[in-house]
Amino acid sequence: MKLKYNSIIVFVFFFNYSFSCDCKPIDRENIIEKGLKLSEIVFYGEVIKVDSVSKTFTFRIIELFKGKYNSQYIKGKEFTSCSILPIQKQLWIVYADFRKDKTMIDISGCAPSIGFNPPQNSFPPPPQISNPYKRKEKQLELLSESVWKLQLENENLIDWIYQLERLRAYKKSQEKNHDQQKTEVKNEIYSKYIIISLIANIVLFLSLIFVILKKKNLAK
Repeated sequence: MKLKYNSIIVFVFFFNYSFSCDCKPIDRENIIEKGLKLSEIVFYGEVIKVDSVSKTFTFRIIELFKGKYNSQYIKGKEFTSCSILPIQKQLWIVYADFRKDKTMIDISGCAPSIGFNPPQNSFPPPPQISNPYKRKEKQLELLSESVWKLQLENENLIDWIYQLERLRAYKKSQEKNHDQQKTEVKNEIYSKYIIISLIANIVLFLSLIFVILKKKNLAK
């Protein structure tokens, strides 16, 4: 049943872009690795401005996982029919590429970017109720649709939290590797310093012996 719901969420996410994008399916276990590999910038942020006419948007970056960007705010645009335009002002996990000399981003519909809430117009129809008598009851149908929508929202939330935690674990591992590399560089520099100091002391010691021997020879 869990696998069924996860498949549904994948369908929901790509529903609006399936007709314009040739997206290869990504299984949940590899979604973070492929998203990081195929994207120039990955971050957790909040949509603060959307212009549906110019098809532009602005994010406030809350946490950066990949890429470098000096400002807390980053702008984007729906450049192609395969691009995502985040209409709802909400929290997002974004996998994107830079455009226009890195002044704007393009969120591909094939990337695993995900909003805190799924798009309201992208819910697939609920499964048909097998009992013919129940189908005639309007209230039961509405209740079924509400439960179905709630299940999709719940699965979307689970996937959203899953991605966020995995990305934070990735960031932590990168920082750990970076600190380890810095430590290794420091140790290497310190080792070179010790070697140079030893060589200098040996040269100084040999020079001192040479001076002493020379003085003894002169004394004779």
